[in-house]
Amino acid sequence: MEIILLIVGLVAGGAGGYGGSVYYTKRKTSTAEAKARALLDEANRKAQEVTLKAKEQALATAEGAKKEERERRNQLTDTEKRLSQREETLDRKLDELDKRSESLRRSESSLEELKNDLRGLRDKQQKNLEKIAKLTKDEAKDRLMKMTEKDTKSDLVALIEKLQMEAVESADDNASMVLLTAMERMASDQSSERTITTVALPSDELKGRVIGKEGRNIQTIERLTGVDVLVDDTPGVIVLSSFDPIRRQIARIALEKLLSDGRIHPARIEEVVAKARTEVDKMVKEAGEQAVKEAGVVGLHPELIKLLGQLRFRTSFSQNVLQHSIEMANLATTIANEVGADVRVVKTAALLHDLGKAVTHEIEGQHHHISRDLAAKYGQDEAVTHAIEAHHDDIEATTPEAMIIRVVDALSGGRPGARGDTLENYAKRMTELENLASTFPGIQKSYAISAGRELRVIVVPEEIDDLSAIKLARDLATKIEATLKYPGVIKVNVIRETRALEYAK
Repeated sequence: MEIILLIVGLVAGGAGGYGGSVYYTKRKTSTAEAKARALLDEANRKAQEVTLKAKEQALATAEGAKKEERERRNQLTDTEKRLSQREETLDRKLDELDKRSESLRRSESSLEELKNDLRGLRDKQQKNLEKIAKLTKDEAKDRLMKMTEKDTKSDLVALIEKLQMEAVESADDNASMVLLTAMERMASDQSSERTITTVALPSDELKGRVIGKEGRNIQTIERLTGVDVLVDDTPGVIVLSSFDPIRRQIARIALEKLLSDGRIHPARIEEVVAKARTEVDKMVKEAGEQAVKEAGVVGLHPELIKLLGQLRFRTSFSQNVLQHSIEMANLATTIANEVGADVRVVKTAALLHDLGKAVTHEIEGQHHHISRDLAAKYGQDEAVTHAIEAHHDDIEATTPEAMIIRVVDALSGGRPGARGDTLENYAKRMTELENLASTFPGIQKSYAISAGRELRVIVVPEEIDDLSAIKLARDLATKIEATLKYPGVIKVNVIRETRALEYAK
């Protein structure tokens, strides 16, 4: 029974549960359907909105495309109009060009006809001129060419003379500014010294004392000083002869002291000569230091200064060598400043260029080579030594400084009064100038005038024309420079003149 009740209870419970479950499921299903319908309605609504927006955008896009198409059609229409206008313009221009071409062809034909007419007229005129002038065309042409050549030659001569004058004036102006400035300090006097020195002899009694017993006093003087003492050659004076000016100076000072003192014997002579040598050494040192100071050169070796001082007692062609060197240093400094050269080099080289003359009696060789060796020995650089050695023609001057030294050496030695000259050398130079001129053809006479500073040449006018005269002057000057040695400048003056003579009877 219990089992039956249990089974009935289970069946009843299962049926109640099933009924509740069915009810719950139906309720839930109706709710889901309602939500689904709501979602479907919302989706339909949104779809309608999206569709409307898409339609609106499509309409707007279509409208924009239509507008753009209308604009492009308008642009194409305008372009077609412009192209049509250009075609019309080009057609008109082509027509005009055709018309102009036709006009030019007609003009060319007319010009050719005119040229033919002119050729005919020119031939007729030429024939008439030949008849009138009795000259053929070639003869007239030749005569005209000769006349033109003559006129051109005259114009060319005038032009050459003008250019030469302008060049000379320009060169003179530039050179004068340099040289005149440099030569302001060149007016120093030059002493005339030779290989002898004279000492006044107060009385014949002193002459005997100078000679001494059996000539021992004069022999002592000659042995200590190294000079020749000549007593009887010239009345009232004693002549001291030596190629070494320092020795002559020592002998002169010693002899003057002995003559003023009156005590003349070998021991006294030795004492006085020693004092004179000390005095001369002092004079040499002072002269060298003064020269360096005047020239403005610094840093020289003491031996170079000493050798410079010895040049005080040396002369060259009657020109004092030390004064010449100082003068050159000042000249070279001024010119170097004007032309932009190395002032230190030219100043030093100019002062030392003749240094070898102080020792030429001791060392064999030419003085400019000795000067270079001495300068190099005592510390001077290559630029200075080259300028020193190249101041004569046997060494080529390869630097502006060396050229300046060569120029100022000629200036200092060549100016009037700087150097003495013998009558024999003067006459020889004049003769050489005149003989050189006579070697050129067409020269009638030649004269060396102004102490050899001018060569005046008279030419045969029938052989030398004006243009040839200019060339002759240049050739003469070139040959003089190449063959003769001379200081300064020689003026070449070529004279051509034609004289017509007639007599009235």
